[in-house]
Amino acid sequence: MTSETAQAQAGVGRLGLCAGCAHYPALLEAGRCTPGDACIRAHSGRQIDRFLRQNREQADNYLADIFWERRAIAARYATVDRIFSLKTDPDEVVRRVVASRLPATQLDSMLRDPDREVRLSVAARLPEQLLHRLLDDPDYLIRATVARRLPHGQLSRLLKDPEREVRKIVASRLPSFALHRLADDPEPEVRAIVGERALPELAARLLDDSEWWVRLAAVGSAPIAALAPLLADPEGEVRDAVRARLNANTPSPTQENRS
Repeated sequence: MTSETAQAQAGVGRLGLCAGCAHYPALLEAGRCTPGDACIRAHSGRQIDRFLRQNREQADNYLADIFWERRAIAARYATVDRIFSLKTDPDEVVRRVVASRLPATQLDSMLRDPDREVRLSVAARLPEQLLHRLLDDPDYLIRATVARRLPHGQLSRLLKDPEREVRKIVASRLPSFALHRLADDPEPEVRAIVGERALPELAARLLDDSEWWVRLAAVGSAPIAALAPLLADPEGEVRDAVRARLNANTPSPTQENRS
């Protein structure tokens, strides 16, 4: 017996963890577990994780453990085909691990999980053709995740979402020719995104917006001919942006002579 093993076993009585352990003494003598540091029987997530990281082949044996954290950590290392039964585990942390590991095509039964973090994992990984099933999720973060992934042709289904942050994502992803559908959004933050990405005709319309930062956003997309009235805009940043764009489009004397 090595001195290291002797020292580890000397700690067994003090910690009381190895008594009755199915892995004692084989894994201890092999240096694959250490009382107080890497131990499956500890009530410490770090120690359990260290043990299963070194002994992945043991993870399947702890998927039905009475301790929720041991099940959750075991689910990280277990073979995927053994964790399907944990989709309905009573603990949400376990279900979060499962949602992050199952094949994306097997997540549909977790769409209505009561835990938001589980549904976030599902929304981030669900096949695109199934994302529409989360459009009415009560949590806006889920709908925002859907908005980031939804095919462009389906984004119109979120145009009237009650949450501003969701509509901002939609405005940032809609094709430019469809942005007119959000040009009258009640939130200026949404209209500003529209103004920044709009085609010239729509951007010119937004130069008259009541909020100055919407007008500012539209300056870069609007036709040059529509900008002159904003040289008298009450907001200095808008006037500066207009002057900068007009100057950038005014040919220098050298350029005129060359022409």
